Amino acid sequence: MPALPDSFCPVDGARVPAGSLAWACPVCRGPLDLDFSPTPAHLKSLAGRVNSLWRYAEWLPLPAPALSLGEGRTPVVELADGIFAKLDFLMPTLSFKDRGAVVLAALAQRLGPERVIADSSGNAGTALAAYCARARLPCTVYVPAGTSPKKLEQIGAHGARLEVVDGGRESAARAARTAADEPGTFYASHVHNPYFLQGTKTYVHELWEDLGGRLPDALVAPVGNGTLLLGAALAVRELYAAGLIAKAPALYAVQSAAVAPLAEAWRAGADDLVGESVPAPTLAEGIAIPRPPRARQILRAVREFGGGFLTVTEEQIVAAQRDLAGRGLYVESTGVACWAAVRDGALGERTAVVPLCGAGAKTGLANAAGG
Repeated sequence: MPALPDSFCPVDGARVPAGSLAWACPVCRGPLDLDFSPTPAHLKSLAGRVNSLWRYAEWLPLPAPALSLGEGRTPVVELADGIFAKLDFLMPTLSFKDRGAVVLAALAQRLGPERVIADSSGNAGTALAAYCARARLPCTVYVPAGTSPKKLEQIGAHGARLEVVDGGRESAARAARTAADEPGTFYASHVHNPYFLQGTKTYVHELWEDLGGRLPDALVAPVGNGTLLLGAALAVRELYAAGLIAKAPALYAVQSAAVAPLAEAWRAGADDLVGESVPAPTLAEGIAIPRPPRARQILRAVREFGGGFLTVTEEQIVAAQRDLAGRGLYVESTGVACWAAVRDGALGERTAVVPLCGAGAKTGLANAAGG
């Protein structure tokens, strides 16, 4: 079996050897990146391969495992002239988080820990619970109080143990990080563990394949912890470095106006978060992250690819969810944020793809009053 790559800290360069259960930089406790250089796979080589994200095996740091629920290969549909949606809510657990979760679960299966833990506002925890169930790995998911009941129900249905933590998303993360330091524990953090980003990058590889070896002028991603946007940035860098795209698309990040620490930093021209953002309640619970650990990387990626930050109000979220439902697409309130941001022409005449990240059945129909 091929050797796993080492991880390293992008801030201070500290290294973590492959196969370790360490989940953070041993020096600064920040998130890790992966020391991995993929072998390019050309478009023609993909014909006839397995119809899941594992068809991009050369681009991934793990060999294709037996562990799969058929994740990936979600369709792309046109929403408006030049604006397309990728329907990632049609994943096995009804959210894009399956892309990273299957890679984390495959890694955990290979490392053989005593337990797997995660923290989540819902979708990542659901995805990890499902893939751990598939891998026969015991799983505990820490979630903040106030998480959508349907998401809690789904996590429990997959057999994971739920730990509901008083407070917000940050409180759940702190509780999980404390538990993560216990011996024999694999912390399946979609924020800290770089293997998750290796899974989410397949979103762009699929677009590249489906669009015949090219990408749109812009990619738009909802950003809380930034796992989809950072995965997209990884894939764009890889495709461009391999000469498989002639031009890199601009990356646009979307936040709820109620919880927008990255947009505030962007407007200030800062390289990192500025001050203490005071979050307000938002329907976009999946991106309500006041202090994303990879903030510097997110801001750098948006700058690198000539994009920007867009924010949406609660009223815009409600209107966008109903608009999509009227087009036959029932998407959860977080998942409509990107369509809310661009549906009125914010990107001008550029072609763009927005992700519809989670199914409406997870949260129900939103209203501006909050729910």
